[in-house]
Amino acid sequence: MTSHVYLLRHGQTEWSETGRHTGRTDIPLTEVGVQQARRAGAVLARLRGTDRPPALVLSSPRQRAWRTAELAGLHEVERTEDLGEWDYGDHEGLTTPQIRETVPGWTVWTHPSPHGETAEQVHARATAVLDRVRKVLPGGDVVLVGHGHFSRVLIAAWLNLPPDQGVHFGLDPAGTAVLGDERGDPQVRRLNVPAWEVDVD
Repeated sequence: MTSHVYLLRHGQTEWSETGRHTGRTDIPLTEVGVQQARRAGAVLARLRGTDRPPALVLSSPRQRAWRTAELAGLHEVERTEDLGEWDYGDHEGLTTPQIRETVPGWTVWTHPSPHGETAEQVHARATAVLDRVRKVLPGGDVVLVGHGHFSRVLIAAWLNLPPDQGVHFGLDPAGTAVLGDERGDPQVRRLNVPAWEVDVD
């Protein structure tokens, strides 16, 4: 059976719901986020279609991510800063309209984040994660539980695209993406599969 990489974004937080950029700030899931994470676990199980445990499960160390992994029923989860969200620096906690009051047209993809990470630094982290993933992927699926912007850069890196191309890949709270290949060519097999596709008790 061919192995795949499953990207799971954390469930809803108060800041994600209001559009505030959440990098290093460690805030919890909302009650909706908790339910999303549980449903995402059922979605993940259905997408994988096997009871065989993943070869590797990595999570960002932020509680919104590792708690999502826990609620999704994942075990032996290793926390790593390599999966942390983009560091937005001075823009932390601000919405895009707020940032644009002083930087017209700002997006994380096209403009710098003062005192935060550059797109190249985020891409380097994503590449490091994928280097590790590729070493274990022949032995089974890999599940990565993290954040929106970082996961989108990771998808771009999987496809050998520059980091700003992450803008083309949507990933909502508790959404799942599946990465694989077709005869050696990297491929996005599923994108942004929503957590509400299944019901849980």
